[in-house]
Amino acid sequence: MNFIVVVDKNYGIGCKDQLLTHIPEDLKYFKKMTLGKVIIMGRTTFEALPGGKALPGRTTIVLSNNPSYNIEGVIVAHGLQALFDLLKNYSNDDIFVAGGEAVYNQLLPYCENGYVTRINAVYEADKYLPNISQIPEWKKISQSEESNHNGISFSFNKYYNSNVVDWRLS
Repeated sequence: MNFIVVVDKNYGIGCKDQLLTHIPEDLKYFKKMTLGKVIIMGRTTFEALPGGKALPGRTTIVLSNNPSYNIEGVIVAHGLQALFDLLKNYSNDDIFVAGGEAVYNQLLPYCENGYVTRINAVYEADKYLPNISQIPEWKKISQSEESNHNGISFSFNKYYNSNVVDWRLS
């Protein structure tokens, strides 16, 4: 399992149920990394997608504690065990956790790789990713050159979890 996220300098990921900023290169990167794959997200993150619809070309799993929550075009998992049972049908490398804050917090221990777009700025945020650069088992293994979009500098980083918990055993 992997996770993919864009963060600011303080590991902020969102504010008022929206991304902190829109960087076209990051959106293209997200599409390239997740097309044909499984993406897992919480209900609020899903409902913030354009048109509140699943992204094309991906299997979307929405994690929701509400047992009556169902939405056309996505698979809904009501709890972690239900999610893990669903994921057994997919290759571990093809699974991407895509937010939001609570879903990242629940699933980071099960992720082997993290694809983190780091923005060299600070935004108003009310949702955060744990600062994985301060978690001993997470090591940065690659970083792109800095790019710039409308004065916003950013880079694509890959992290590896040396102490991943095997969700398939859960």
